[in-house]
Amino acid sequence: MSNEFDAVLATIGPRLRELRRRSGATLTALSRITGIAISTLSRLESGHRKPGLELLLPLAKAHQVPLDELVGAPDSGDPRVFPRPFNHNGMTVIPLTRNPGGLQAHKQILPAGLTDHLEPDPRSHEGYHWLYVLNGHLRVILGDRDFILAAGEVAEFDTHLPHWFGNADTRSVEFLSILGPQGERFHIKARYRRE
Repeated sequence: MSNEFDAVLATIGPRLRELRRRSGATLTALSRITGIAISTLSRLESGHRKPGLELLLPLAKAHQVPLDELVGAPDSGDPRVFPRPFNHNGMTVIPLTRNPGGLQAHKQILPAGLTDHLEPDPRSHEGYHWLYVLNGHLRVILGDRDFILAAGEVAEFDTHLPHWFGNADTRSVEFLSILGPQGERFHIKARYRRE
């Protein structure tokens, strides 16, 4: 049993290093997010420190992966994904993917009246973003443009452009949000078939 346990622990360091590199994070940035010292993170990745739950839990959260994936737990054979919704500034966010460093898909729900009293505060960051409105009307500010997306409408943009989303009216709005790494644009692969 001890050999199996040691074998599992030996795979965690390389997995942590790969997750961090795929996301483009530095040890300094990861330390800031998790509160774990840079030297401890480095020793974990190199296998010179055995990870405990007090280290693995914040790392799983920072990398947005389940703990069992971080430690390489055996597959249960169940293909279902059980997303854990969370609340962010009053908005419900439901993660739809578990792909650190790649495309991140979320369903987001802005309750009625959530942004009525807020002054838009556009922000920018690395990446590329796609929005698809499922229900309601989403107010979108992109740079100096201010427009409304209705159900079934799509927007895509480079996130270096300052942007902000909010309720366009007094009703709630639900939308899909896909955020990709910088330079990764949305590609539709379809073949034209002649009749």
